[in-house]
Amino acid sequence: MSAKAREYIDFWIENSVHAAEQYGASQDVAELVQRLIQNAEAQGVTEQSMRDEVGDLAEYIRSKLAKANRDERNRRG
Repeated sequence: MSAKAREYIDFWIENSVHAAEQYGASQDVAELVQRLIQNAEAQGVTEQSMRDEVGDLAEYIRSKLAKANRDERNRRG
């Protein structure tokens, strides 16, 4: 496992995956996956190393979007 890949994914998710209600937050999983891969490669993190850490990147991002949206709904009551 690559600690660098895991750290990058966690950092990127925290800064790039937001609830739909937040201004300008993308909910397009394919777009987010593409951005993750491009940004990671610029930092020396390969797509394969990220897949080794979390499995399917689209499913991982989709689950993080769902959580962000749930948390936002719960926060708003």
